[in-house]
Amino acid sequence: MTSSDTRIRVEPGSFRDPANRVFHAGDQVLRGLGPQAARDWQTLAASDFFTTLLAEGKVCGTEPVDPGVLPGWTAVLRHDRIPFVSHPYEWSFGMLRDATLLHLEILRRALPAGFTTKDGTAYNLQWRGATPVFIDVGSFAPLADGEPWAGYRQFCQTMLYPLLLQAHLGVDFQPWLRARVDGVEPDQMRRLFRGARRLLPGVLTHVHLHGAMQERNARASTTDVRAQLRAAGYSRDLALATVRGIEKLVRRLDRRDEPSHWVDYQRTCSYTAQDRAEKEQFVTAAVTAAGTPGLVLDLGANDGRYARIAARHAATVVAVEQDPAVVDTLYRALRAEGEQRILPLVMDLADPSPGGGWRGVERAGFAARARADVVLALAVVHHLAIGRNVPLAQVVDQLVDCVRPGGRLVVEFVHPEDVMARRLLANKPDGLFPDYRRDEFERLLAARCRVERQRELPSGTRTLYQVVVGG
Repeated sequence: MTSSDTRIRVEPGSFRDPANRVFHAGDQVLRGLGPQAARDWQTLAASDFFTTLLAEGKVCGTEPVDPGVLPGWTAVLRHDRIPFVSHPYEWSFGMLRDATLLHLEILRRALPAGFTTKDGTAYNLQWRGATPVFIDVGSFAPLADGEPWAGYRQFCQTMLYPLLLQAHLGVDFQPWLRARVDGVEPDQMRRLFRGARRLLPGVLTHVHLHGAMQERNARASTTDVRAQLRAAGYSRDLALATVRGIEKLVRRLDRRDEPSHWVDYQRTCSYTAQDRAEKEQFVTAAVTAAGTPGLVLDLGANDGRYARIAARHAATVVAVEQDPAVVDTLYRALRAEGEQRILPLVMDLADPSPGGGWRGVERAGFAARARADVVLALAVVHHLAIGRNVPLAQVVDQLVDCVRPGGRLVVEFVHPEDVMARRLLANKPDGLFPDYRRDEFERLLAARCRVERQRELPSGTRTLYQVVVGG
């Protein structure tokens, strides 16, 4: 999907480094560089390590353009656009770990070339399908002797600490990262990792010693800390050894395998083989009817069965699923397949990612990012309307609002008599959902969409609809 709007728009999440700033002009992503940043870019662009990272696709494609497109900046770069911007609290454990390893690899390769990264935040990484990519070219800076890694604190709070929470305690990290854009503070971690937990891999060094060092140097200036490090013999080689040690630690971390009902959902749900075959045919026809959609959202993707079908015909598919374990299983499968078109994300559709950070816009909410050419909402409506008590009209509104004007929504209505709907209704007071009926659902759809076709599945308790939004 392309945009004809060529007005220069500032990226709301790009303001913390005054040396460079990101802008949007139509589909172009531009970065303005100040005088020092422009000089650093010239050195960086001439280095072998950086050109190799670009060629390998580990850093997003970047090229200089005419500075006149952004008046007031010394130099301007144009970056390849990321198909769908996501946030670390929408990633699974395996995704965060792989993004962390990429960040460490980039730093490990930069240090011998005389460069470091000023930042260590997980927000500097994005995804092309199941492959992470580093996007903050402005973070690279020349390395001075005795210089500590300026991004270490950010790295711990947004990458390492969330991984330690999940690996050592079995605690899902997503709510922690969503709650604070700066990540998990060392003081919080120290309270969680007391006693024998202090001896778990990575905890003593990167939680307790890190926290103690922060307290000791709280009143010291950056210049004082640098002088202390130089006096102590801190060198580039020592920095490189530290990065390699953290890499080794991160590779050893893995999520605990906790039982999840949703992992086996495709096997335990009420579909017959004939239902599933007809559903796959319906989805295939709906996606192909949209030509070659730029973005497809699969809401409630589970094991990715329909996301894979959509990916045969679409440029990008974002597969949204609530259960972190299910998303992690899907991600690892996609990674093993080398899939470049499907991005799996962790998100509760009844509580989607809000806007966050400074003024609530530094990190865009899901509603602001989710405007797709095709939206798949299969076996979702009953979970929201019955399972989460969301009024049916509001469920329809949410789904329709995810579709760009002229785009298509493929939605499944599970009849009240379906076995899965009955299971949900069994835990609710009688008569709580008088509007949860097929005729009411069709009325709500028709009020906002044009129904192109519908198909009742052979089981007789589920109906599929293909509708055009705004048509």
